[in-house]
Amino acid sequence: MAGAVVILGGSLLMTSGPAMDQNDLLDWSAYDFPPSPPPDTGPSDPATILMYVLSDEYPTSGGSPAEAALNTVVRRRDTRFVPVLIELVRANQLSVSRGAGLEANVAALESLSGRSFGADWPAWVEWYGRTDLRAPPGFTGWKGRLLGRIDPGFEEFLPDGVEARIRVEEVLWGGVSVDGIPALDRPSVLPAEEAGYLQPGEPVFGISIGGESRAYPLRIMDWHEMVNDVVGGVPFSLAYCTLCGSGIAFDQRTADGMAFTFGSSGLLYRSNKLMYDRQTRSLWNQFTGEPVIGDLVGTGIQLRRLPVVVTSWQAWREQHPETTVLDISTGFDRRYELGAAYGEYFASPATLFPVPVRSERLPPKERVYGLTVGDASVAYPVGVLSSRRVTNDVVGTTPVALVATRGSLTVHPDGAGADSVYEAGGEVRAYASGGRLFRPGPDPGTVLDSGGGEWVVTEGALLGPEGERLARLNGILSYWFAWFEFFPRTTVYSDG
Repeated sequence: MAGAVVILGGSLLMTSGPAMDQNDLLDWSAYDFPPSPPPDTGPSDPATILMYVLSDEYPTSGGSPAEAALNTVVRRRDTRFVPVLIELVRANQLSVSRGAGLEANVAALESLSGRSFGADWPAWVEWYGRTDLRAPPGFTGWKGRLLGRIDPGFEEFLPDGVEARIRVEEVLWGGVSVDGIPALDRPSVLPAEEAGYLQPGEPVFGISIGGESRAYPLRIMDWHEMVNDVVGGVPFSLAYCTLCGSGIAFDQRTADGMAFTFGSSGLLYRSNKLMYDRQTRSLWNQFTGEPVIGDLVGTGIQLRRLPVVVTSWQAWREQHPETTVLDISTGFDRRYELGAAYGEYFASPATLFPVPVRSERLPPKERVYGLTVGDASVAYPVGVLSSRRVTNDVVGTTPVALVATRGSLTVHPDGAGADSVYEAGGEVRAYASGGRLFRPGPDPGTVLDSGGGEWVVTEGALLGPEGERLARLNGILSYWFAWFEFFPRTTVYSDG
């Protein structure tokens, strides 16, 4: 007799029941093949073999035994197969696996889960992300093999037995192949005065290290999402998740002397891109700079964030007249126009991929500037920061000052309709204030302390009138849903 299904607080759990054995799977004699593992996979656990049967890894002259396998799963009420069926529903929709067919897989999924989402795959993914369910043994290798039908590179990322610190069940295909969104490696750059393709008000990522400054226009970054570059002698990767609205710069070097370059895996986790390093092909969380699947999991490696700001091209040039900027001749054939790649997504209030963990404290795609200090995290709505211009606060026990004196950044792209906008957040920098209180200064590049002393806003520090230096803090500009996904204990700053 199978274990019982219990629903507690919206989470579906499977109580313990007797383990499957080979004869409990199905009547193998009904098919013209022996009950041996699929080629090159070697699974031996009966539940593992059953997954491969469900995904048509046992082709026979008499057809697929997937329907009989599906009946076995339902009969035994084995909820470990809920994530398997969610994968198969998507595989049916993408025509990469037929198995028992979409209708049969959906019916089995609804029977096992007690939910009625039909063929609404995003709803299944979001629901599953809020449960404590676990997949059968061998699920990672099976999923890698299934995704490998789209691109063999996915199978390399998800071999059987690979270390993982996230639920592999929640790793999703993002609609492109490995490096289908190609990184820019040491791209060609231009002096500012030669970059005639840029509008003064359009958004750029700005990075300044060791006295050297460079701008990375979003009209180009939207198409590439990753740059491996060197500025001021520091090798870094600018990892940009368009889905999350977050561009984060990481030092490629680790404390133990390792160095990595990165590409886009084509896979997602909770609507955030999973980047991969080219040295070990481990998958990394773009938001935290940590390896989450692969050989580097458990090593304690976490990339160091570097200061990056989103601002207008004109404002960046005024602050850094010596800056260089990406050459629009990248070597790739892309429509490098502002908003051409993701303009509709940026303008929409909706997310594109499933987001299992949500908070209604803010709209999902409201822009926030997130700060973490120790175990404390705070999300600052960019609209609030822009209206205040200078915000004094405390994160945990650390006094901070956030400077947003140039307001929010919204652009109407050339050639687009009057209602078309490209919203990119705003120019925000945060500093450890040491308890000093600041207010806006006479121009966007300065702030005043409580005594009227004038401080200069720079990329590395807030510079005081007597040579004081208040260190820059590396925050993240992103959509609210993304910040909350990875910092669920965050507080939200209120102007009240």
